[in-house]
Amino acid sequence: MTNVIRSEVMADKAISVRLDAEAQRALAFLLRDGRSQSEAIRSALIAASRAARYDRMEADAKRLGDDPEDRALIAELHEFFGEV
Repeated sequence: MTNVIRSEVMADKAISVRLDAEAQRALAFLLRDGRSQSEAIRSALIAASRAARYDRMEADAKRLGDDPEDRALIAELHEFFGEV
């Protein structure tokens, strides 16, 4: 069974979302604390966006940390500023 939820993401923009069984269970769980569907969906979108940004920042930091040229530049800057 697929539910269609219409919720307002922005005051002037309504969206429709088709939920599969897993998404329906996730939404039901989020509604247990008394939030409305709109509140639960908005907070889930914000949390997912924040997690994706942190994942991207973590990957960028790892990539930079693994780059020998970047590590050499950082070491030079530490030495220049006396932060060895």
